[in-house]
Amino acid sequence: MKVAAIQMVSATSLDTNLQSAKALLTQAAQAGAELAVLPEYFCLMGRKDTDKLAIQEPYGQGPIQAFLSQTARLLNMWIVGGTLPISVDEPMGDLSTRGPPASRVYNTSLAFSPTGQCVARYDKIHLFKFDYGKEAFDETRVLLRGTHPTQFEMTDRSGQPWRIGMSVCYDVRFPELYRHYSQAGVDVLLVPSAFTYTTGETHWEVLLRARAIENQAFVVAPAQGGLHDNGRRTWGHTLLIDPWGEVLGERAVDAGVVCHDLVYALRSECHAKLPALNHRLM
Repeated sequence: MKVAAIQMVSATSLDTNLQSAKALLTQAAQAGAELAVLPEYFCLMGRKDTDKLAIQEPYGQGPIQAFLSQTARLLNMWIVGGTLPISVDEPMGDLSTRGPPASRVYNTSLAFSPTGQCVARYDKIHLFKFDYGKEAFDETRVLLRGTHPTQFEMTDRSGQPWRIGMSVCYDVRFPELYRHYSQAGVDVLLVPSAFTYTTGETHWEVLLRARAIENQAFVVAPAQGGLHDNGRRTWGHTLLIDPWGEVLGERAVDAGVVCHDLVYALRSECHAKLPALNHRLM
């Protein structure tokens, strides 16, 4: 199955970001990708944390979700929208008549099939809090954490079914989430991210390769990568990693598409060579 991990340098304009995402998704489809994954905050990197509240959507309705659904259908491709702000317990209805935006949202990853149907929703469970003196982040100020792991199944063009486990960015530091997926038989772990430059430089690759190795699964990690309108610099280095921990593809900085064929049999080969998952005692 050919997979595309899409790196972006998202701006402070929703329309600009959707246009950029559309061009990159089209590039992925032209390269033969069957599954394309956008990074965390693909739709907006605001000037302040609360900017995401202004573009929040109720689950199942809104221009960002419509964009993902329509593009998946147009390109005949599975698309995972890295993350977008989904309203907390917001009822469906006419967007123009809704009250003021809620003060917190979910940071949500959505998977769409080639028919345009949303088949899976994952709300980011682990929320980032970091203080390095000159830079500090606290996602709990505007985000509500999710509570449930989410996986979905897709079938590639050869007829091979794949189980896909969903996660987002800071989740990668919590291996128990990925062990849950491993025990459920997941083949591919998705980690759309917007790692800070500071933490990414030291921890990004080693964490992702560890999750691949210890769970003997493919890892698809699209990233934000560059200097954004808001002055923030993200680490980038979008990665595709195989179950043995080998890097299959990488893009260091700037927007682009990383494509590679994931060979299903490779996972079985890794299990046969080193059946570590069968040796677990706890």
